[in-house]
Amino acid sequence: MQTALHRLHAKAATDALEHEADIGKVQEWLGHANIAPTRIYDRHRSRPKDSPTFRGGY
Repeated sequence: MQTALHRLHAKAATDALEHEADIGKVQEWLGHANIAPTRIYDRHRSRPKDSPTFRGGY
């Protein structure tokens, strides 16, 4: 079960990344030694409509 603090961190990290914050700075802020856990919060990468290939015409 997630704690309130973890949910707050997740929300803040997601919001920061959605507003184009540097992922390295977010990683540092969260105290992650590795970038992989920080990438979990980078949700815009998983939205097909935001992908350049989605917008391309065929």
